[in-house]
Amino acid sequence: MFGRLGAPEIILILVVIILLFGAKKLPDMARSLGKSARILKSEAKAMKDEGSSTATPAGPPNTDEQTPAQRTIQAAPGDVTSSRPVTEPTDTTKR
Repeated sequence: MFGRLGAPEIILILVVIILLFGAKKLPDMARSLGKSARILKSEAKAMKDEGSSTATPAGPPNTDEQTPAQRTIQAAPGDVTSSRPVTEPTDTTKR
């Protein structure tokens, strides 16, 4: 019943999307979606790298109060308008 989408159905769906959102907003929406995907990808990669580096602890936890180094995650190379500093969680962080 709903399994087959042919060319007329796809064209109808595209026309409805254009009518709902407007032709001027679609490129902005696609750009925003691309930025979100890049941010998600960089966050996932950072979490994966963090997970593999903390899998084997080097020694006892450090009890000295030290300020963790900040990383900056950028949405796209050279895009500094949407970059933000990220503090790394420590064992002394209150949860």
